Amino acid sequence: METAVKPKFYKEMTVGEAMQLHPEAGLVFSSYHLGGCSHCSINEIETIEQVCQGYGVEVEILLESLNNLLEDEED
Repeated sequence: METAVKPKFYKEMTVGEAMQLHPEAGLVFSSYHLGGCSHCSINEIETIEQVCQGYGVEVEILLESLNNLLEDEED
């Protein structure tokens, strides 16, 4: 019996891919002040890791928040 691979956010994923994976991913990015206003917009082709490096956000903490969106769906 095959087990389905659960979707997961990862640091090499682009911002655009993250937004497609979960509809509330944009809210998580904006809660870290990423892409929430015109002078700090983020590019959808940048990876999550690149965005974090550019804005001084710890990538593992952001990934944990994003992956919590997926965990909440399972409950």
